[in-house]
Amino acid sequence: MKILTLNCGSSSIKYQFFDTHREEGDKVLAKGAVERIGMKGAILAQSRYDGDKVKVAGEIVDHGAAIEYILAILLSANHGVIKDRGEIDAVGHRVVHGGEVFTGSVLIDQDVLSVLNDNIDLAPLHNPANIKGIVACQKLMKETPMVGVFDTAFHHTLPDYAYLYGLPYVLYKRYFIRRYGFHGSSHYFVSQRAQELMGKPLEEMKLITCHLGNGSSMAAVDCGKSVDTTMGFTPLEGLLMGTRSGDVDAGAVLHIMGREELSLGEVNTLLNKHSGLMGISGISSDMREIEEEMEGGNERAKLAFNIFTYRIKKYIGSYAAAMGGLDGIVFTGGIGENSNLVRREVLKGLDFLGVDLDSTKNDPRSSEERFVSGDDSRVKVMVIPTNEELVIALETERLVAN
Repeated sequence: MKILTLNCGSSSIKYQFFDTHREEGDKVLAKGAVERIGMKGAILAQSRYDGDKVKVAGEIVDHGAAIEYILAILLSANHGVIKDRGEIDAVGHRVVHGGEVFTGSVLIDQDVLSVLNDNIDLAPLHNPANIKGIVACQKLMKETPMVGVFDTAFHHTLPDYAYLYGLPYVLYKRYFIRRYGFHGSSHYFVSQRAQELMGKPLEEMKLITCHLGNGSSMAAVDCGKSVDTTMGFTPLEGLLMGTRSGDVDAGAVLHIMGREELSLGEVNTLLNKHSGLMGISGISSDMREIEEEMEGGNERAKLAFNIFTYRIKKYIGSYAAAMGGLDGIVFTGGIGENSNLVRREVLKGLDFLGVDLDSTKNDPRSSEERFVSGDDSRVKVMVIPTNEELVIALETERLVAN
């Protein structure tokens, strides 16, 4: 089945085109991104399975125009992979927030779209862009099935004592204030892959998956099900991130709002755009630059690194306790896959849990899939490159085929 996957942001669209039945080579026939939608200097860049690459600049005024560009490139005689739009069997859309309604992937119809619009308040920075992509595709490919795959879906198995906050219960019933969790497709993919690498039934495994990048989250995966996760009502809670604060006392936020006379919008920007690694270091939100500055003796860069790794270590301990044991730890995402320094610092001192890091396996700065724990380590530690797009494609195929 030939499936187009779309990940729509406010001013960008990332896409991949899969042939899920392709037996030889990569199942991804083409992948690319449209950047700066609605701005000057908009550009589409695509790479094809055979190495062909193309960049196209143009006036890409909205998501509809961006998807027209994507379809034109996929159909291009010189750079394309199909000859007719009818060859696209389905489109899989990444949707950030499914709320409490969508606990799994769904075929998108007008009723689903209506509920997604109702959920905008739960993800005002993400869901509107996701919806724009869906509506644009519906107009351009009227007969093509559309599937929504939700970041929150994998975490719908959290027990109530893990997802509820210590707020008046009426606020949960009235406004659905609870922990939802995000990066679900990534946590699902790497936990499934970890089971394959370890050769044990997933139903017998207790895993902690660490998706570390500009946005970072962790999940406790017990018997294949997410039972806790660091992100909460929004993707702001949990770990220190590139520009997001992660865990912070709500009282401190109220205090800052009063002292600085900040509006809701301004404090939202403070917590989401000017905090995290950037806010602590004053240098960058990029862990590679943080590590370079550390090596040069920059103390604030070192502090940002230490806060980042300490919180991961702390959550590993708490999740191992919550599950009553631990069989494996997975590192994924741009930082998790590539930063040997982060992995080394996070795992330092965890030998009491049965973690034995092999420095020879860990040291290469490579995202290659591998074990980085010693052969005799009771808790296996793995680097597994995530593949959220493949999850979207396979979920889309499953629903459309059935």
